[in-house]
Amino acid sequence: MIKGYCDPKFQNVYDAFSNVIESEFETGAALAIEHHGNMIVNLWGGHQDAQKTKAWEENTLVNVFSVTKGVTATCISRLIDQGKLDPDKRVGYYWPEYSCNGKEDTKVSDLLCHRAAMFGFKEGIPLGSFQDWNKFIQQLQLQTPYRKPGISQGYHALTFGWLVGELIRRVDGRSVGQYFKEEIAEPLNIDFHIGLDEIDFIRCADMLMIERDSMQLPGQFLRYVPSFLLPQRLKNFKTALLSGDFLEAFQEREEEDANYVNSLDWRKAEIPSANGHGTAKSLARLYGILSNGCARDEISIMSESSLQHAITPHSSGPDSVLFGAPIKFGLGYELAQGISSVGNISPTLNNKMFGHAGVGGAVAFGDPEKGIGYGFICNQQHNPKELYRTSNLLTEELYSIIS
Repeated sequence: MIKGYCDPKFQNVYDAFSNVIESEFETGAALAIEHHGNMIVNLWGGHQDAQKTKAWEENTLVNVFSVTKGVTATCISRLIDQGKLDPDKRVGYYWPEYSCNGKEDTKVSDLLCHRAAMFGFKEGIPLGSFQDWNKFIQQLQLQTPYRKPGISQGYHALTFGWLVGELIRRVDGRSVGQYFKEEIAEPLNIDFHIGLDEIDFIRCADMLMIERDSMQLPGQFLRYVPSFLLPQRLKNFKTALLSGDFLEAFQEREEEDANYVNSLDWRKAEIPSANGHGTAKSLARLYGILSNGCARDEISIMSESSLQHAITPHSSGPDSVLFGAPIKFGLGYELAQGISSVGNISPTLNNKMFGHAGVGGAVAFGDPEKGIGYGFICNQQHNPKELYRTSNLLTEELYSIIS
């Protein structure tokens, strides 16, 4: 059931990947790992659809949800590196219309590390096509923040894309999808897309989503435990749980079911926080380049010093959306392990690892200390307690060999 290549030294990684496919825990998936510029693992298996009629291929694309944020962060860091964007300036310097209704002092870095307090749409996600960029921008730029910007971290699950994407558009003139395509993807042969062309739909796997009502969110019992009995970590968890910020950040539109992420409108739209489509190989290549000098074939994405600034912790929780987790963010990149002690609700990211995870189970990261670029994608969403079970298992096997 498994195709591709695996360096014999990483047989345990192959076995772990094979087991999750053969056990049918994953319907379809792909794993790619670069090490010092060499592709040591490039595996795929399973199926692209629930009926299991279409086999997963090497060039199968899938929606990786918030893994897209790490790709968007790479675009941002390139602009910072070129001196076109300053993370310490106020957002209004680049986007004057944003500077109103309590958002006047919001810094660019607040948007990038989820401290802008704009993690949801107060009037609900705008109706109509997700391809109507201006509609989403206009609602956000007029909105008041949920609390004072800059004082707390709350994961901007969807809104990050429009907020950061509009910054890129104001600075560069191009949309995020066009910027990434022309500046990074095409020059470096990276098969990743923010806004999918219809010609690529034929190689796109279906995301098999679970309904929100069936999700088993962790720690619900903590609602009823007196706070004075809890250690600080669980107090943070309880406070975030009671705040309702999770529901604001992960809003849904009433007319849509979970299958909407397979629609033509969703795939064609540019949502730089949530609807990037790519292959595991493309993500491993991108992060492999970033983790080995930020350049390949004499094409540079950014300077190494700019990457180091981007992957320095700029915020470390507790995160009011992600259940009080001490998740660390750089300038758009996710940096730390978070609350993996509660099942597999967060990806394993330790040491110098930087990247992002997606709510469908995909994870991509780089590790400059080890020279690693890693990409895992899949199409079966799991309950939060098992969301990153596969990727965490693969990561553990990888790092047991590359110590």
